[in-house]
Amino acid sequence: MRSVLNQQSADITSFVKRPVSDVEIVLFDGFSLPEIAAIIEIFQRANALTGAQSGNGSHFNVSLLSATGGTIVSSSSVAVGTEKTTLHQATSSTILLFIAGGTGAKQAASNGPLCKWLRQRHPMSTVVCPVSEGELILAANGLSGRYDVALMNPGIAGDMPWQDHSRTAASAIRTALQIPKEELDAEMAKHFARALTPSTRDLPDAALARRLSTPRMSDKIRVSARWLEENADRPITIELAAEAAAMSERNFLRRFKAEIGMTPSDYLQRIRLELSCRMLIESQLPVDKIARRCGIGSGGQLAKLLKKHLSITPTDYRFSKTAPDKTSFLSYDFEHRESLQACA
Repeated sequence: MRSVLNQQSADITSFVKRPVSDVEIVLFDGFSLPEIAAIIEIFQRANALTGAQSGNGSHFNVSLLSATGGTIVSSSSVAVGTEKTTLHQATSSTILLFIAGGTGAKQAASNGPLCKWLRQRHPMSTVVCPVSEGELILAANGLSGRYDVALMNPGIAGDMPWQDHSRTAASAIRTALQIPKEELDAEMAKHFARALTPSTRDLPDAALARRLSTPRMSDKIRVSARWLEENADRPITIELAAEAAAMSERNFLRRFKAEIGMTPSDYLQRIRLELSCRMLIESQLPVDKIARRCGIGSGGQLAKLLKKHLSITPTDYRFSKTAPDKTSFLSYDFEHRESLQACA
């Protein structure tokens, strides 16, 4: 037993002594929040796991960056504090670069200072991972995603080009999950996987990313699903959703159900419920305001949906979750968010 414990201690010490990695996440006005939340949680859980078992500091230094610095507003009107790209200094030689997706990506792709910084940062980065529409920003600068196998795994030669061209959030999250797993021994990797399970299991929408990554989904339906996500906070009709997919209403309804496995209305409801769940955890906003910001309408309607899908009230759901620590990406100034009034 003692030898086993000693071996586990050695494995943990070996992991933590590896060089610290910088996780740099590029944001812009109109970025999509849920995917970025998931990616940051992955690295926070990895830090919590190794720190708790070794007593050492964080292995992944997570930074939120933007071309202007300061407050950036997501597509769901959540304000996020960022550091200016040109002022940011990496703390290690291993840079893991993620580029957010969202409706603001097209405009960000023409942002001169951001594009110049990305062109300089790209060759310095071990991993370059676009999230959904983030690929548009890379493409506009003649760049692509990459995963440097040799740097992530010393002793293994090679540089792997970006393999997943589906441009889904699921592919970016898979990449984020893979990075800590490659640096953990087998036993700690199991602990890491279990550490992620509770928060993903408790969200009503945990399978949506997998649905969106299915190879049988057509481009039009994938685009329409993304459009529903980005516009979930405002009134949406089937006519508008079909128009976004450039399809007739009848054909859109039929193909959406066949390819995703649920109707557009059910899909939209789940997206709104997931957004509400995240805001219940990550903010101190009143339930009624969260419901309105997420397109549900009222706190009473949100309570009914939570009761139906999770058998819990909004208040109980909020208090059942562990509050994020100071390094959480949602340790933002929520009083400032209130002044935005974008969805009020």
